Amino acid sequence: MKVVLQNLTKQFPGRNKQPGVTAVNDFNFEIPDGELIGLLGPSGCGKSTVLNMLCGLQKPSAGKIFFGEEDVTDLPPEKRGVGMVFQNYALYPHLTVLQNILFPLQNLKGEQKLSKQEMTERALEAAKLVQIDMLLDRKPSELSGGQQQRVAIARALVKMPRVLLLDEPLSNLDARLRLQTREEIRRIQQETHITTIFVTHDQEEAMSISDHIVVMNAGVFQQMGKPQEVYDDPVNLFVAKFLGTPPINVFDGEVRGEALFIGENRVLEVPGVRDGAVTVGIRPEGFLLRDGGALRCHLKAVEIMGRDKSIVAENPACQSPTMRAIISAEVSCDVSQTEIGFDIKPQKLCLFEPESGARIRFAAK
Repeated sequence: MKVVLQNLTKQFPGRNKQPGVTAVNDFNFEIPDGELIGLLGPSGCGKSTVLNMLCGLQKPSAGKIFFGEEDVTDLPPEKRGVGMVFQNYALYPHLTVLQNILFPLQNLKGEQKLSKQEMTERALEAAKLVQIDMLLDRKPSELSGGQQQRVAIARALVKMPRVLLLDEPLSNLDARLRLQTREEIRRIQQETHITTIFVTHDQEEAMSISDHIVVMNAGVFQQMGKPQEVYDDPVNLFVAKFLGTPPINVFDGEVRGEALFIGENRVLEVPGVRDGAVTVGIRPEGFLLRDGGALRCHLKAVEIMGRDKSIVAENPACQSPTMRAIISAEVSCDVSQTEIGFDIKPQKLCLFEPESGARIRFAAK
């Protein structure tokens, strides 16, 4: 089911003489049929508000929502064909796993009403899909966090929804369970081909399982694309800084005669870029350790990370106290030296307007 958001806006009125808040502002994007989309952004950016409008729990202040060609903006939640999985699972503690999964089917009315046998068959099918069919007689308190999350997903899937919405479903799990469960979510989505929107503030989570990611900030759409494409080609400084672990290194720079300078170091040719101040972003993997490297830095530490080394250094032009370069563990680094040099991989360097943060593009040589 294709999902289209047109000029979607949500404003909350002010209270106690405080001004109102625009949680989502003129939001536009299209989700192709059968894809898993990661809706990504910092806490408070409006991700969950978008999800609540999609499922009908909140009404937009302006704009429209389409499922396929159907305008569902004013449809009540129960008529939208949406499955919702919440952050806190929202399971009924007094019901067994089977009863929790059956619950949405027992509330169907009219033409959608199912026989007892049909409901049981559907519930068993959903339980098998998420691999909890051996736990059907247990209560939620007898399950691990990951198992409870699977029950919540099965309950959402049992209705055979047109769209599946996941609101930070992994945030209550430990690191290992998060990894395992996100792989399961991806497997389930690929098997069912249900259009799925996965809301998270964890960029690694979104990039690892999504067909496309949508980055938003302060209620405003920033960029949509395949995860690697957005990482490699951010449209602005916010997207560049939000994606990536370790984060992108940001420097104050200057262009003189189509050459980029960081401090007094001439680091790269930037054809077509006019003279003036720029903000420079360099991914940690964009550094090449060289004795005579163009960018001179003060070495602080070298951290061994197995297959890689993380070089922590200082540069007066860096906007953070330290910068970090990731190089192969096979590359030797003399930790006794105080100054080191780097050459820069052009494809891992981005230029931005200092004021607006908008991307400045150049043809790398």
